[in-house]
Amino acid sequence: MILALVGNCFFVLAPASYEQTRLWFDERTRFDHNKPFVTIYNMPFLYRLLPKHTLSIKQLCHALQLIVTKHLSLRTSLIFDTEKNLLTQRIIDFDDNNNQLFEFIESSYETEEELDDIMHDEKCNSQLFDLAQGLVFRCQVVHYKEISTNGVLYDKGVLIFNFHHALFDFQSMNTFLHDLNQAYKTGQPETNDDTSLRYLDCEYEYFLFSIQSTLLVSLYIQMLSSNKKCR
Repeated sequence: MILALVGNCFFVLAPASYEQTRLWFDERTRFDHNKPFVTIYNMPFLYRLLPKHTLSIKQLCHALQLIVTKHLSLRTSLIFDTEKNLLTQRIIDFDDNNNQLFEFIESSYETEEELDDIMHDEKCNSQLFDLAQGLVFRCQVVHYKEISTNGVLYDKGVLIFNFHHALFDFQSMNTFLHDLNQAYKTGQPETNDDTSLRYLDCEYEYFLFSIQSTLLVSLYIQMLSSNKKCR
């Protein structure tokens, strides 16, 4: 574990896990970044509002801020340290240069085909996340026919929660929804620390995965060097 000074604040840096390194490495070597609509690591979840139900957009946004504050994995960046040839992870703080910790957008649809197109973009657009900045989560509120002017999502409205797989998995979704429901209803996050989603676990990650991660990163560096020679 490394303490890094950024501005007037200290941040914890730790080696990324083997799985994070594998995904990060795979995304940069197997996919062409000149073709942004090819990705397999976006994890969008679509939820429809029940009939005759409404949802406060402001209340939802505040609840999501509480969730991202609590769950460190939803505000963790992956940064490649060129000096150490090591992929590291760092928790982003709300006060860290006023960083935006997640994207929250609103859109609308009229037909199921249009909604399918929105979902396809969430699933396949590799430009939606920025791992180096810790932008690994986004929420899209999709209104039916038009975006409401009073900050309310009405019947047939849709919520799309999208995560990058390097910091989130399918098993984490139940915890996320449970805490979101708690935060939305009460304005307070779940205080049970056992429900926290954690990726920053240096104690076992460093000793178990550092060798494997180093091998992957070394291979990545070799490929970069090879690419430079070909230009």
